[in-house]
Amino acid sequence: MTSNGVFQILLYCSLILALTKPAGAFMARLFAGERTFLHPVLRPFERLCYVLIGVREDAEQRWTQYAASLLSFSFWSFLLLFLLQRWQSLLPLNPSGFGPGVTPDLAFNTAVSFVTNTNWQSYSGESTYSYLVQMAGLTVQNFASAAAGLAVAIAVIRGFARQQTNTLGNFWVDITRAAVYILLPLSVLAALFFCSQGVIQNFTPPTVVTTLEGQQQVIAQGPVASQEAIKMLGTNGGGFFNANSAHPFENPTPLTNLLQMVLIFVLPAGLTYTFGRMVGDQRQGWALFSAMSVLFLAGVFVVYAAEQAGNPNLTQLGVASIASEDQPGGNMEGKEVRFGIAATALFATITTAASCGAVIGMHDSFTPLGGLVPLFNMQVGEVIFGGVGAGLYGMLLFAILAVFIAGLMVGRTPEYLGKRIEGKEVKMAMLGLIATAAAILLFSGASTGFTANLNNGGPHGFAEILYAYTSAAANNGSAFAGLNANTPWFNTTLGIAMLIGRFLIIIPMLAAAGNLASKKRLAVTSGTLPTHGLLFVTLLIGTIVIVGALTFFPALSLGPIVEHFLLQQGRLF
Repeated sequence: MTSNGVFQILLYCSLILALTKPAGAFMARLFAGERTFLHPVLRPFERLCYVLIGVREDAEQRWTQYAASLLSFSFWSFLLLFLLQRWQSLLPLNPSGFGPGVTPDLAFNTAVSFVTNTNWQSYSGESTYSYLVQMAGLTVQNFASAAAGLAVAIAVIRGFARQQTNTLGNFWVDITRAAVYILLPLSVLAALFFCSQGVIQNFTPPTVVTTLEGQQQVIAQGPVASQEAIKMLGTNGGGFFNANSAHPFENPTPLTNLLQMVLIFVLPAGLTYTFGRMVGDQRQGWALFSAMSVLFLAGVFVVYAAEQAGNPNLTQLGVASIASEDQPGGNMEGKEVRFGIAATALFATITTAASCGAVIGMHDSFTPLGGLVPLFNMQVGEVIFGGVGAGLYGMLLFAILAVFIAGLMVGRTPEYLGKRIEGKEVKMAMLGLIATAAAILLFSGASTGFTANLNNGGPHGFAEILYAYTSAAANNGSAFAGLNANTPWFNTTLGIAMLIGRFLIIIPMLAAAGNLASKKRLAVTSGTLPTHGLLFVTLLIGTIVIVGALTFFPALSLGPIVEHFLLQQGRLF
């Protein structure tokens, strides 16, 4: 590792730390119904939204009603996006003349993908979808799915914060506030900045040019900046172009690259502060932030070290692997040459720690250990900051499990934030963990016979399949990119995995939150486990790592782990 690379990582972490409190404090005020500095401008628009959808702002919902509203919203979003794809040849803003070539299985996969905030793409955006589908379909769902995840996180926080009540807020109010006051303003500002740096935003048809070699090349155009902003801020990740954020029209400068990484983490990190503010003990929020930060830093330095070390077989052949003034050293295959190994390793860790899925390097070309960390980041449930909303309620799922384990160890009924953790909460937490793990492992096992869809055989080929279903069930959307997933089998099963990974975590967590909200807060005694100190942070980290390791170690052993040992023995090149 180089000092410059370490500095880039620490600078990024410092920026996220500096933004956590202001972002979290704003969200706490907003969702508590308090006035913010944006209310004079946006409050009339918020009220208009309630009038149009027929919602009373002061009406609250039980957890079952909240979940039903979410499911209804997601179903109609899915249906609209599915139909937009199937009918795109009949609709305007289609300068490339794309026909109805989107098959039903691909339309299903893409619609599920964007509605669940996964944004898995089995297609090349610039050669598949019209500008209308990209804007009215994919970009709109980037806002909608992120706002829905944020709303669920706030409802879950209310479950921990409230006592002796049976309501968690109102889904329609929460999602409106999330979109109007947070996602829209920040996306507009980010899109304008991206445009200033060279990200395109137009309706120009693709440009045909003649290269220096005399060949003709088609350069895709389109409304990119508007989609780029929300794809990062909403931890969506779906790119306008197939190359995603490695494409210079999406990510042209080091400044845009830094802003994209900051946008991915700013809301998930801020939600930890929101949590502390809403439960009345800011130390609780910082404890979650600390656990996330430790896991993130461990991951990013493992990836960076592995990629900077490079391929030992090439080193034995005399290829320079140490960074110098003349060359970067390490493993540059699949890396973003403009930004280098450190920034690419940092981006890969960020995008898989969050449920974003945007990439500036090809994870398929990482070293085995470098590829293992992004894979494991997703397998632990996208809780290392995680997606907008999803990271927080996923981490609270592990917090429930951690205090339950602590209670078993000392022989006491577990408590968290003054609420007794009983059988229902633990069952709901385990349901979320088991459902996601089952979707990953069962579908990966069932798909190992589809070797014709792989660019690689052996352990790396298996890792490509495992990564695909891990990415789908974790609602991430990134890929090893060595798997041809645009087939009826993969489109359908990956779509099912996305639905399981989204709703079989959200619904159990809402059920647990609804049950916790009805309980009375208990007084702190000498036997109460403090959940804001180093001991609890260590217990929480240990729970996440051990559960992830016990669940996925056998599968990882067949993929990146055995590939690493084969590489070290010189049996892989």
